[in-house]
Amino acid sequence: MRIKHFFRLKNNPGKYNVTLLTGTIITGCVLLLLLIGVIHTPYDTEAMDTANKFAGFSLRHLMGTDNFGRDVFSRVIRGGQTTLKIAVGTVFIGLLGGTVIGAVTGYFGGLVDEILMRINDTIFAFPSVLLALVIVSLFGSGTIHVIWALGIAFIPSFARMVRSEFLRYRDSDFISVARMQGAKSVRIMFLHIFPNTLPVLLSAVMIGFNNAVLAEAGLSYLGIGVQPPEPSLGRMLSEAQSYLATAPLMSAGPGLMIILMVLGFSLLGDGISE
Repeated sequence: MRIKHFFRLKNNPGKYNVTLLTGTIITGCVLLLLLIGVIHTPYDTEAMDTANKFAGFSLRHLMGTDNFGRDVFSRVIRGGQTTLKIAVGTVFIGLLGGTVIGAVTGYFGGLVDEILMRINDTIFAFPSVLLALVIVSLFGSGTIHVIWALGIAFIPSFARMVRSEFLRYRDSDFISVARMQGAKSVRIMFLHIFPNTLPVLLSAVMIGFNNAVLAEAGLSYLGIGVQPPEPSLGRMLSEAQSYLATAPLMSAGPGLMIILMVLGFSLLGDGISE
């Protein structure tokens, strides 16, 4: 009964939340595929079959093979796992840093708010991908550096959202009662106010996953993200670009995985807010 209630519209419990339901199905199928891939993939991602390059879709190779004869389906699964790992790390860093900054500025206000939010606004003025591009260029490419670069770039957006929610609740009656009872500021911030921000925060997290998938794919496409031999969806698209005229199917696999991941997370974010 609780699961059925979760998928119903908040303002109209008699109807199902189609957006949330569709997003859950798409994201669930993608995550299930990636989870199965942890246990087994049809081929080694680096196994080459030069006699079978640019093979089309078949039962043997569900998404064909690339310019080295490597199985695209196996590489898409591994690349999707890498992208998801980076997205989780990115959102975790962005959410943690943004929550702390947003909570402090939104609750205390004053000079603390002015200083931290001016710094936050300065960082927020730069597009997240551009900021991540600068960080990766300075500290080097690779999975860990991409996670930190994107995570830092995502902090301002989470901070602004958390701050607005804390400003909304900090002068509420239940907060005034907690202060009169002697509750410390940290307790009020994270035990009284923070739980009320979760519905909005959860929607923002889903959008964060969506943006992280696109950002990672973009960085890897440019060649400064995930490095070989680790498969990456963005790098696979970059490699396939040279063969669009002769082997257009080579880009279908990674492109489809990116679309499904982005679509699933986007629908989840929109559905949660409905």
